[in-house]
Amino acid sequence: MGFKHQSKTRFFVLVLLVGLGSLNLNAAVLHQRVPAPPPKRIDPSPVKGEVLKNRWDIKPPPHELNVKGKTIDPYNQNKLKGDTPIIGQDVFFIFTAQSETLFEHRKLPIPSAASAAGAGRFSFFGNGNLTSINQNFRFTLELYKGNTAFEPRKWEVRVTPVFNINRLQARERGVINANVARGTVRNEFDFALQEALAEYHLGNVSDRFDFISLRGGIQPFTSDLRGFVFTDTNLGGRLFGNFGNNKYQWNAAFFDLLEKNTNSELNMLDRRRQEVLVVNLFKQDFFDLPGWTNQFSIVWNHDQATKHFDQNGVLTRPDPVGAAKKHDLDAVYFGWTSDGHIGRFNVAHAFYFVTGRDQNNPIASRDLDIFAQMAALELSYDRDWYRLKTSFFFATGDDEPRDDTGKGFDAVVDFPKFAGGENSFFHRQNIRLNGINLTQRNSFLTNLRSSKTEGQSNFVNPGLFLANVGTDIEVIPQLKALVNANYLYFLETAPLELFLNQANIRNEIGWDMSLGLQYRPFLNNNVILNLNGAYFLPGAGFRDILTSQDLYQVFSNLVLTY
Repeated sequence: MGFKHQSKTRFFVLVLLVGLGSLNLNAAVLHQRVPAPPPKRIDPSPVKGEVLKNRWDIKPPPHELNVKGKTIDPYNQNKLKGDTPIIGQDVFFIFTAQSETLFEHRKLPIPSAASAAGAGRFSFFGNGNLTSINQNFRFTLELYKGNTAFEPRKWEVRVTPVFNINRLQARERGVINANVARGTVRNEFDFALQEALAEYHLGNVSDRFDFISLRGGIQPFTSDLRGFVFTDTNLGGRLFGNFGNNKYQWNAAFFDLLEKNTNSELNMLDRRRQEVLVVNLFKQDFFDLPGWTNQFSIVWNHDQATKHFDQNGVLTRPDPVGAAKKHDLDAVYFGWTSDGHIGRFNVAHAFYFVTGRDQNNPIASRDLDIFAQMAALELSYDRDWYRLKTSFFFATGDDEPRDDTGKGFDAVVDFPKFAGGENSFFHRQNIRLNGINLTQRNSFLTNLRSSKTEGQSNFVNPGLFLANVGTDIEVIPQLKALVNANYLYFLETAPLELFLNQANIRNEIGWDMSLGLQYRPFLNNNVILNLNGAYFLPGAGFRDILTSQDLYQVFSNLVLTY
């Protein structure tokens, strides 16, 4: 019994050991990593497709929203409007055609000449009604390289030939030409290359595409935000660019001015012998005020001594007053201007200080040091469909016209967009006074100058104070009404008294009231019709030097653009 019991015990121990060994062997086998068989290679099936060498060849599928472009259609995709490249993938061409038709009738104080147009006219002032038609046809051809959706143009070439037809009908002789034998009607045709420029992108100054570019040729340029000192299209070179993520823009421009045609105001090919240098800097969000842009500028006007008669036989350089001697003029303007909004209020201002030397001023008949100032302020407030605004303009006058300092402010070639602008009678019309102009066309300044484009700046003048109230009304989306009333005042009358040899001239110029309508039937700039009527009520000072008759203007201006 003992032996059997021991044998059974040994047998069970042996079976237990064999079982445990089998379990360990199975566990080892389970933990071994057996490599998976390699995947079977399957050749990809061929894909049918087409390689596009030009992304501009991608055409959207036919759909009612995708209108096929046409050459005569400026609204949809058009090669002539720079929508697709004309050469390669990044050279584009833009063609613009524009017709501008101006019809204007106005009444001005015009003296009756020695050879009057009508018999029996003995009064000093004759019939001051003038009717004019001016037609411009502009064709702009623009070729440039670059993907301008992301970066500035690499280079650009632009030309703009202009064909002009103008007609003036007066009621008095000596108006259309200094030669009274020319009658009372003038018809002219003129042609000019009003723009001819090339521009080259010199490089970027940041990864935000801030850049520097160079432009040369006949080109448009405005020295400040509202055109108070220099606005012209003329021959020059311009280095310009931006920095600080486009928060700063700058210009350095030099112009060697060309003569202008007197009647069409287009460029001629003759040198004017006048140079203008402009350096300015624009800063957006000035004083951390979003939407308020400020600009600082320096303008140098170097006008050399020349003698010049305009196309109508009138002496414009030197001014036909006083000794009428040829004289050099150097004037330097320092300016600070702004435009934009501060909160809900729209704010625009300008301040200029000018200094320099006039070697033989015609009114003072002596050399002058120039020391004059100009200031302007416009405030407006938008309420839904209308804007209420008020403006003030101040240009110093010369209280001592015989001394050696010219204190009356004058510009180089101005075209201010201010206080009603060209809708205003006193701004739009050039009012003649004893062989020169009291005011120039499209300028408020009472500068006693022969011509804005062909004469020289004159810093012996009466100056001006202007106060304006007005409103811009969105009558309907297509129609805007511009209503303005201006009160005008001579700051100093001594230059007028010296020039006219007339004592006790009063200061009040008068009231200028205007209504302008702008109609855009398609809510774009392809068709624009401007209508205007302005009425001028002479004040005491204007009656002293010219006339007590009420004056007026009406005009229509139709602009068609392709």
